[in-house]
Amino acid sequence: MPKGSAKKPRISPLGDRVLIEIPPREQKTKSGIIIPDTVSQEKPEEGKVIAVGLGRVTEKGEVIPVRVKVNDRVVFSKYGYDEITVDEVKYYIVKEENILAVIK
Repeated sequence: MPKGSAKKPRISPLGDRVLIEIPPREQKTKSGIIIPDTVSQEKPEEGKVIAVGLGRVTEKGEVIPVRVKVNDRVVFSKYGYDEITVDEVKYYIVKEENILAVIK
């Protein structure tokens, strides 16, 4: 499946985890030279929510739902994720506690 495809991934996060897709980034220098994402040193900290788990389960067995929704743009902790690739598309699985903000 090519990058940017609208097909939904076959991944369902568990618990309070969130599946985030990272948009491809290209950076340009002042002279117009494109620097591909593979050369960039910075880790992405922003992405689009693709799927969410049911929520965190408390010691009493109550489920606290995840507060972010599918299609939210979020900012997350730079090192608080697990990276996976499905059909050549890169995704991050992030615990809700590592999501810092929703971009509106």
